[in-house]
Amino acid sequence: MIQHKLTIMRDKRTGSKDFRELLKEISLLMGYEVTRDIPLEDVEIETPLCKMMAKEVSGRKLAIVPILRAGMGMVEGLQTLVPVAKVGHIGLYRNEETHNPVVYYCKLPEDIQDRMVIVTDPMLATGGSACDAITMLKERGCTNIRLMCLVAVPEGIKRVQDAHPDVDIYVAAVDDHLNENAYIVPGLGDAGDRIFGTK
Repeated sequence: MIQHKLTIMRDKRTGSKDFRELLKEISLLMGYEVTRDIPLEDVEIETPLCKMMAKEVSGRKLAIVPILRAGMGMVEGLQTLVPVAKVGHIGLYRNEETHNPVVYYCKLPEDIQDRMVIVTDPMLATGGSACDAITMLKERGCTNIRLMCLVAVPEGIKRVQDAHPDVDIYVAAVDDHLNENAYIVPGLGDAGDRIFGTK
């Protein structure tokens, strides 16, 4: 289903409304995989029939940290899966000449270091923004970080793995390469523009 929905997202005829809805749905589906090994603990509850021991998430739960602005498109799907997750924001934009990320905003939950942090960004291209965001989180004490992207290229994956080998990367598709403007090919265009209907 992720691959089916991604195919529709890639199609240049898909409008912003459908693009956003599909991104939410894929994020929800990917969220199951990203949270597969979240720690659980035993708790006693009472069903309508009897008492029993059951499982629930242990300790502090999740934080979702989208890289602005395109990463915002993945938050709602994850919040559908984990409604109690706190949300932080890291604002980065790509310098069009150097293709390097520039930080302009960072607001995180006070207890971010106690949570599993899922960083979201639909595109893992050069890997610069993801590396910078992960570094910012580590500087604030985070030790359990996962990166969730929609589409990636080998160059971006390698850069993140080299800089942060302790961070697991989850992607829906690994595309072929970056073009001369550092855009993913075949990709799906500028995710932020397609989410928000801007150019």
